[in-house]
Amino acid sequence: MRGEFVDLGENRLYYYAAGTRGAGGPVLLLHGFPASSFLWSAVVPRLPAGHRVIVPDLLGFGRSELPRRGHTSADLTVAGHAHRVTQLLDVLNVGEACIVGHGFSAAVALAIAIGQPNRVTRLCLVNAVTAASWPAREVRLARAVIACAPVLPPGQMMRLARRALRRGFANPAQLAHSADHYLRAFRSPGGRSLLLAHLRALTRPPAPISPSLLPAVPTSIIWGDRDRLLTVASGHALRMLIPQATFDVVTGGHYTPEESPAQVATIVSHLLSAAPVRT
Repeated sequence: MRGEFVDLGENRLYYYAAGTRGAGGPVLLLHGFPASSFLWSAVVPRLPAGHRVIVPDLLGFGRSELPRRGHTSADLTVAGHAHRVTQLLDVLNVGEACIVGHGFSAAVALAIAIGQPNRVTRLCLVNAVTAASWPAREVRLARAVIACAPVLPPGQMMRLARRALRRGFANPAQLAHSADHYLRAFRSPGGRSLLLAHLRALTRPPAPISPSLLPAVPTSIIWGDRDRLLTVASGHALRMLIPQATFDVVTGGHYTPEESPAQVATIVSHLLSAAPVRT
């Protein structure tokens, strides 16, 4: 496993790579909010050999921290992240990949699949935050935090972020293992304004899914059976929009790649071996 920073014009992303090039195509693993590439650390070793696995920290998360002056100008929306991910693939000379997106990065994966369908060989959506499964309650809370931010005491933003993370885990004890990794970017200088910038971006729902625009590629949807942010019913609703998709419910809450890595890795492995969808 090796990690490095990549300059994408005015932005700088961190990613790590694992596996080896072989008969299998590249696999891109994208984390959701407010996580980082650490989300996939127990999934990566369980993926089949022969695949180049690329795991980035999206801009403003993990090690891909924004400079303080960039908090208000950087595009942290789904479209902005999708653009930078394709830039990263270009720099790494990856023409196409199986894209696995967790949480709001499922919307990022869908944006790439719709905007550049030739870049996606397979698609996996894990506890997906999309226009079809938009978490209205969490969006209302985000707007309330943004409105109250000027009068919140120091440290309160971090306590709220940690509380939101705790709600996403079926087993709260798991949080102690991951919180430092996920919240590190928000403890840096300017971390408070960075967190607010992310929250503002998350209050803007992604574009509705247009099934007719999605590439006809093997697709999997994975959901945690105890996801309190987005219930399993949200997963079923998403499945109805993507006829070729399989749907699997695994053990865990919202952060299933960390809570049930073996189950998630098994499903992704099956997806990688799936034959192309015939239209």
